[in-house]
Amino acid sequence: MPKKYHVDLTDDQRHALEARRTGPLTLRQRNRVDVLLRADGGETDDEIADSLGISAGTVANVRRRCAEEGPEAALAERPRRGAPAKLDGKQEAAIIALACSPTEDGFARWSVRRLSERAVALEVVESVSRETVRRLLKKAS
Repeated sequence: MPKKYHVDLTDDQRHALEARRTGPLTLRQRNRVDVLLRADGGETDDEIADSLGISAGTVANVRRRCAEEGPEAALAERPRRGAPAKLDGKQEAAIIALACSPTEDGFARWSVRRLSERAVALEVVESVSRETVRRLLKKAS
């Protein structure tokens, strides 16, 4: 079956990728550079996938992004879905310190509900849900 997306790099693009290949890269970035260089060299998706130890689908996706958006877009990470973090590191540390401190009013230990209420009362955060505090404490333990 003929390929729908072909990688045709200019000499400047090829030299830029080869120069980038020698610099500090993550494994994911290095694989993408190698995919583009090998695809431009005429290798098939299966040959590239076998030699790099990645799936043929990954090779096809990198080739598609290069053909549609250019080589720089094929190398870059796209933003991932999901909401931004509710707490920064300083707020997390303050809530963990609060959880490790003695409780008030003679309770034996902090409940997640009382921790979230106390964090808001101490103006550590403007508002925080019990579930966010619970996940933070679970991650910290």
